[in-house]
Amino acid sequence: MIKKILDKTLLPLFAFLLALFVGGLVIGFTDNKVLAKISSPIEFLKILGSTVGNAYLALFQGAIYDPNLAEGKSFMAGFYPLSETMVATAPLILCGLSVALAFKSGLFNIGAQGQFIFGAVGASYIGFKYEMPMVMHIMVATLAGLILAALWGGIVGLLKAKTGAHEVIVTIMLNYIAAKFLLFLLSTQYFLRPGRLDPIAPSVKETAKLPSLFGVDYRVNIGIFIALAAAVFIWWLLNRSIIGFRFRAVGANSSAARTAGISVSAAMIATMAISGALAGMGGAIHTLGNQYELTDTVAATFGFDAITVALLGRGTPLGVVLASFLFAGLRVGGQTMQANVGVPVEIVLVIQALVVLFIAAPDLVKRIFKLRNLQEASAMASKGWNG
Repeated sequence: MIKKILDKTLLPLFAFLLALFVGGLVIGFTDNKVLAKISSPIEFLKILGSTVGNAYLALFQGAIYDPNLAEGKSFMAGFYPLSETMVATAPLILCGLSVALAFKSGLFNIGAQGQFIFGAVGASYIGFKYEMPMVMHIMVATLAGLILAALWGGIVGLLKAKTGAHEVIVTIMLNYIAAKFLLFLLSTQYFLRPGRLDPIAPSVKETAKLPSLFGVDYRVNIGIFIALAAAVFIWWLLNRSIIGFRFRAVGANSSAARTAGISVSAAMIATMAISGALAGMGGAIHTLGNQYELTDTVAATFGFDAITVALLGRGTPLGVVLASFLFAGLRVGGQTMQANVGVPVEIVLVIQALVVLFIAAPDLVKRIFKLRNLQEASAMASKGWNG
């Protein structure tokens, strides 16, 4: 039991704390004021602590709560940064679930970026091209994005199942194809906004925009609830459904699953199609809820960040939700950190990379935090109990 808690909870937590610590050292040792005091150990430590503390305080204020925004207004006005974090969290959750679901079937979905793009393309086209009642318009536009992305993801599963093509190579190549295809679409008369030469599509109609949760002053919309509902669905699919059992069986041992009568090919294709649909839903709600218009940078780095999110979340839906919120906070707060204290926003990328590094090296984290002793004690207690 302790080992399970260790693997699912403590390791990701300590990996993140370790990344923050090392990231703080990077912040300190790249600051000229800190380096100027290096000859005086006490002064050096004081200014190092102050610099790192101010940087992380700015990160918190930019991601969760900024008391300066509440001055002269209500206390709740200070939570505007949290609303922006929630905006970035929703598509990250969906893309992270896309990668995590593939993990469970023994597949590595690097193609969430391309699938996100196709989801955005489908939602954008239906959003600006057709007139429908509001609820129907949102549902049809989202569904169009899901179908396109599911087909794009299904191609990977089909190639893997029928030809043995490695899904990592295939998804990386399809990411490039999706990005270039998006550029092509935005140069055609079907997508390019009239009177414009730069790659931008018409804005989606008002009836296709996701409803805001807290009025026009806040961008957070029902997309966050759609993402959370998707996380609950994936949990149910993996843990309470026959299809999910087959996915997990194939991921655990494909040869044994085949011997037990499970179609490994069908499981691979279905997994990648559903994974594609999840990432495509992320692209759809991002387009319909925040960006409103398709551009060549619509996907930003959501699909690539999803890999880190799935790793930090240990491939579980709850872990993905928490990791998505964390990474969205880093993304949003990093801009405030740069504006307020002059720390380069690239430091956030360093912290994200460090998280991946420490998650990929669990033995290192265990040794640093003496977690191995806890695990050995748990094993001895289990043996004693069984004896």
